[in-house]
Amino acid sequence: MTFDELIHYLRLGGVTIAVILFASVLSVGLAIERLIALWGIGGKTLELGQQIARHLLRGDVAAARSAADRSTLVAADLFRAGFERAAKTTGPNLDAAVDRERVQVALKLKRGLWILGTIGATAPFVGLFGTVWGIMRSFRDLGLDVGSGGTGGSAAVMSGISEALIATAVGIIVAVEAVVLFNYFQSRLSRLNVELKLIAEEFVELLREAAPGGRLPSNSGPSTEGVPASDPSPAPGSP
Repeated sequence: MTFDELIHYLRLGGVTIAVILFASVLSVGLAIERLIALWGIGGKTLELGQQIARHLLRGDVAAARSAADRSTLVAADLFRAGFERAAKTTGPNLDAAVDRERVQVALKLKRGLWILGTIGATAPFVGLFGTVWGIMRSFRDLGLDVGSGGTGGSAAVMSGISEALIATAVGIIVAVEAVVLFNYFQSRLSRLNVELKLIAEEFVELLREAAPGGRLPSNSGPSTEGVPASDPSPAPGSP
């Protein structure tokens, strides 16, 4: 099939083909946006988690919190929520707060993927509708041909039916494209969600170990507890 023939068939598809092609462009655009948003996010999140873990292992809570506050990663919200909750308690509520924030992060990463799933599920039916509409038009033309004294042979409808089938073909192609992209992102996000869960669990454990007296101070800074005071200088004339 030449390019001119392809354009000819697409034009015959009318509004149905236009809708399917728009869905195809939308799915590709969404896939590109998600690829950019997720580019390297797993490695960067792991690096941030390791950096915070190193600070907490040294007992430097202020540096750990500062690292979370400076980060622009969406996963940094998980650490910030943990520090805020740990300033009040390190009990079960800390686990719940961090896990809630992890779920929120996962939802942000999945933003827009429902569009790919919807296109993959509906594109074949939109194409089928275009085909049915084209076949109805072909039989209407056949009736008009017979009514005007024509032979009513198969040639009167075969070309119209073959042209109508292009809508189903394009709909299936676009659906396959959308489903492949949807499954790719679902698989990638499932793995990333597991990694976030492991990072969150380790973070909560280290945060509890670093909490003095059962919770973190509201403004974590270098602690001076336990540091012996310097001996005062002897008074003049003392023995």
